[in-house]
Amino acid sequence: MSLRLSNIGRRAGQQWILRHLELTVSDGECLALVGPSGCGKSTTLRLIAGLDPADEGSIELGERDVTRLPAVQRRIGMVFQSYALFPHLSVADNLDLGLKIRGIAIQERRRRVNDVLERMRLQERAAHKPAQLSGGQRQRVALARALLRDPLIYLMDEPMSNLDAQLREDLRPELRQLVLRDQKPVLYVTHDQHEAMAMADRIAVLHQGRLEQIGTPSELYRDPVSLFVATFIGRPQINLLHTDSSSVLGVRPEALQLQADGLPCRLTHLEWLGASQLWYLDSPQGTLRMVLAADRRVPETIRVGWRPQDELRFDAVSGRRHR
Repeated sequence: MSLRLSNIGRRAGQQWILRHLELTVSDGECLALVGPSGCGKSTTLRLIAGLDPADEGSIELGERDVTRLPAVQRRIGMVFQSYALFPHLSVADNLDLGLKIRGIAIQERRRRVNDVLERMRLQERAAHKPAQLSGGQRQRVALARALLRDPLIYLMDEPMSNLDAQLREDLRPELRQLVLRDQKPVLYVTHDQHEAMAMADRIAVLHQGRLEQIGTPSELYRDPVSLFVATFIGRPQINLLHTDSSSVLGVRPEALQLQADGLPCRLTHLEWLGASQLWYLDSPQGTLRMVLAADRRVPETIRVGWRPQDELRFDAVSGRRHR
């Protein structure tokens, strides 16, 4: 049951906020949507979920065109940033409510709720209110509610943005395993590119309402099609050097090397990254970022260079990659 978006567009007045979007998400695949604020990520989710109408194009789930179907007929499992749990209801009642509204008999509702509570390891929290749960437990309840819809596809709108960094890191593999074992398509919106690279099989980068590039995390990092993708994907950020009026040279921080005949530099700041160090260097080309092993000592004289095969060159005007 794949998801396919064909030539999707959405207007706000006379302005297009999403245009000519082509995406396919296959069974058992997690596709992450990333991009700056206002690029069209949440708009894309709302169009797929049926919360907003598309102004052009079509949305297909499997062989079914759902472009004009109301949201309740699309069988979408949506997990929101806010979790959207009813604070006055227990965990079990939050899960039961959607089944009750759909007219499912009470015995069947109990069976389904108990099954999903066990799957999410929430049995001991069934009688708790949302305020009595940790952030990670509330996230599991929101996911459990989506699972109970028996969805054709999962849409996730920044589901872990309210959690602290350590909890997000702990929950990422668990969330991926829980969702993808159903072999349903997953569209995952996040502002955190590290989360996208950890969760997704492929990443779609949106820029100003258009698809800039789609590919595996490795493809986007090593072979960006534009200056925008090169600077958006990857931390620490890529080093950019202006070689002339028409082109820009990009070199990833880990590709810089200490080199006797390289650019003269002065260390201005050093950050420890655990197994590595991040050096900030003042050079004739401006500030450079360089990643080295944690045990590397700072030499008295610093000169840096890089291999030609590690260069990424971009047109200074259009920002497109030179091949």
